[in-house]
Amino acid sequence: MNSRFQSLIFLLCACISLGLFAQSDNPSPYPDVNENALLQTKWKYTYAIHAESNTIIHRAENNYDYFLFLKYDFSYEQFLNGKMTRGNWSINGSELFYPFKQINKFLVAEVTDNNLILEFTQPNSKGAFQYHFIRVDSKDAPFVKPANELPDVDVALNIDGSTSAENADQRKSRRERRKERRKNRKKKKQSDSPALEETKLSYLNIELTGGGYYGGIDPVMRDYIQIKSSGRLIKEFKSLNQGLKVTKKDISRNDLDEFVAFLESKGFFQLERMYDCDSEVCFKRKREKPTPVPLRIVVAYGNKKKVVTIAIWGKDSHNHQYVEYPPVLDEAITYIQRLAQ
Repeated sequence: MNSRFQSLIFLLCACISLGLFAQSDNPSPYPDVNENALLQTKWKYTYAIHAESNTIIHRAENNYDYFLFLKYDFSYEQFLNGKMTRGNWSINGSELFYPFKQINKFLVAEVTDNNLILEFTQPNSKGAFQYHFIRVDSKDAPFVKPANELPDVDVALNIDGSTSAENADQRKSRRERRKERRKNRKKKKQSDSPALEETKLSYLNIELTGGGYYGGIDPVMRDYIQIKSSGRLIKEFKSLNQGLKVTKKDISRNDLDEFVAFLESKGFFQLERMYDCDSEVCFKRKREKPTPVPLRIVVAYGNKKKVVTIAIWGKDSHNHQYVEYPPVLDEAITYIQRLAQ
């Protein structure tokens, strides 16, 4: 009996020495990221949140500019309030390695055509934090292209994270086809309404992101609606179990102009940027499950633009509204959601 016990002890020690019982690191809660989704992308920081409470802790105001450029050669450039720094980056699974403010490793919580969310933890703080970025074009970023560098390659991000690069001839052919289609549409419009004068439409961009609560058996990972100047509406909805669903439809520009006129009459462009908790009940609800997801609405029309964020939008199942905000926001949000149905 004693000999058998000694044999078991010897076998246990051998397994430990071989690392068979070693504890593995906690796996990332986020799926692996295809590096092609990040290559040659430029991002602008917008705000940071405490992930567990979903509380915005910092916002990029007029005096705070942070841009990140992830290059094809796995070098990066970052621009922070007038100062440019450079280095190298890498991606392993969902872990993105590059240094920023004494943080060297981030988790890619989300990356799409338009948004990037980087999550990190700090030794002396509870919970995780997230940086939210939006994608920007080269003309809107402060990075200077060297004189000897080739022009940017037109890269399209597919739903599965892969990319397809088109050469210059293909892009030229595509532009010519678009130009021909526009010419044909213009001719048809003029033939249908010969007395109609051509008018120049004001720039229009409407976005609706977030809202609701994160939790349940099929948590919503993404809920985004965009309406462009052309009237093209794109809705992206992604849940944990059902994956990404994309809906596209065309909205009458006249209807959209009337909608913006209604918003103007209600003082939408004079609203506050943020409507947050002002009661202990509201702050307590932020910390409870399911977690409220802040809602953001953006309306740009001509030279006017307003971005409004609501920490907890709407009423809960008990008909209780936690955050007070002007009724025009409910009217605008409901109208946009109805257009996307």
